[in-house]
Amino acid sequence: MEKAELIFIPVPVIGHLVSTVELAKRLLHHDDRLSITLLSMKSPFGSSIDAYAKPLTASETRIRLIELPPVTPPPFDLLLKSVEAFCFSFIEAHQTHVKKIVTDIVCPVSDSSRVVGLVLDFFCAPMIDIANELDLPSYLYVTTNAGFLGLMMYLQSRHGQNSAEFESSDPEFLIPGFVNPVPVDVLPSPVFNKFGGFTAYIKVAERIKDAKGIIVNTFEELEPHAVTYFNNGQIQGQNPPIYPVGPMLDLNSQPNPDLDQAQRDKIIKWLDDQPQSSVVFLCFGSMGSTEPTQVKEIALGLEQSGYRFLWSPRLAPPNEKDALEDMLPEGFLGTIGEKGMICRWAPQVEVLAHKAIGGFVSHCGWNSILESLWYGVPIVTWPMYAEQQLNAFMMVKEMGLAMELRLDYRSNSNLVMAEEIERALHHVMDGCSEVRAKVKEMSDIAKKAVKDGGSSMLSIGRLIEDLVGKKVDV
Repeated sequence: MEKAELIFIPVPVIGHLVSTVELAKRLLHHDDRLSITLLSMKSPFGSSIDAYAKPLTASETRIRLIELPPVTPPPFDLLLKSVEAFCFSFIEAHQTHVKKIVTDIVCPVSDSSRVVGLVLDFFCAPMIDIANELDLPSYLYVTTNAGFLGLMMYLQSRHGQNSAEFESSDPEFLIPGFVNPVPVDVLPSPVFNKFGGFTAYIKVAERIKDAKGIIVNTFEELEPHAVTYFNNGQIQGQNPPIYPVGPMLDLNSQPNPDLDQAQRDKIIKWLDDQPQSSVVFLCFGSMGSTEPTQVKEIALGLEQSGYRFLWSPRLAPPNEKDALEDMLPEGFLGTIGEKGMICRWAPQVEVLAHKAIGGFVSHCGWNSILESLWYGVPIVTWPMYAEQQLNAFMMVKEMGLAMELRLDYRSNSNLVMAEEIERALHHVMDGCSEVRAKVKEMSDIAKKAVKDGGSSMLSIGRLIEDLVGKKVDV
């Protein structure tokens, strides 16, 4: 039986890395002909990303991890102007190293397997040129949803007619794969950025057509309109074939290095003592943060709602080392007593899986959305950065699977008041709410999608067949 090797190139962001490794594992479990080499970039931010990569891949003997040599990061002032432009330049700086390593893998003196393709994070799209030079097919992996892919395709077509950045005064418009017109306020911040962010998005969007296929961390039943749209486009030659393979989730995720076992045990013990579906979980991702004034409004909203809560706040610089207690309303901790718990970090997957959780106030990162859907926990939308505004719009307006708190929130620009928070919590915690019922239904559908015969497993089968041909049992 001929062996086949895939080379994966993720970006060094934990949400992307985890999703990419899960995709790799699922491909390996589906077909024993495959092996995978993962090229790991060292994070320019000196974060704990590197500590995640090895544990994620350690359990798979058919995943080989190669650390790329370090590169000189772009100037720090570019990071202040545009995170996306900084990251895109950082990724481009790795191309020489990637080409050398991929060439060495493709052209060994002797080997029992052949390299059948490169799987590139969407933001590594410029590396398609490396694949082309080596006569390898390249596949882009969109770690978020088909809606975001639709936006990138819209940017590509729009750029031919209008090369300017978006303006907040622009009218709403229709994104490919969306049912509803999209307000400009819910677009990702980079499309407004004049310091390289918009240009970075355009450079990625322009390479979509050059990929052999596009793998998306979604499932057909979640985004049926978008999947149908792209499938029709592939038939008409307008875009490469897409493979909806999600949800890609690390349900046995390693806890954050900042969370010690004692803290985890304390959280779970407290949840064990709460009634079923009675607790609101508030968590805003690894990079989501709030100002002291917002912390106070959240506390007031929680107190006024009367619900039990688990709250994992992260303070915005330069306040992150300040005492959280000093920012809370006077007497707040005494008033809530045992009805609430505040912790710097929480094991999100384990918390969402707990029977006590009844609602999730989330920044709407795509991994968090998929985790909440998997466990049937309805979301209150509080997007903050990246494509989270668009995710929130999709969940509320396109799918009816979340409760709107804000759709167009931008950190440091809007203060969400206690009354708004209280009102949203009442809606999502209502046991008879339509949203809660729809989320429970989608939870069952998501789990079926990744079982044998499910839509995502069939899509993975098509992807592998396109890569290495149909498996023949001897």
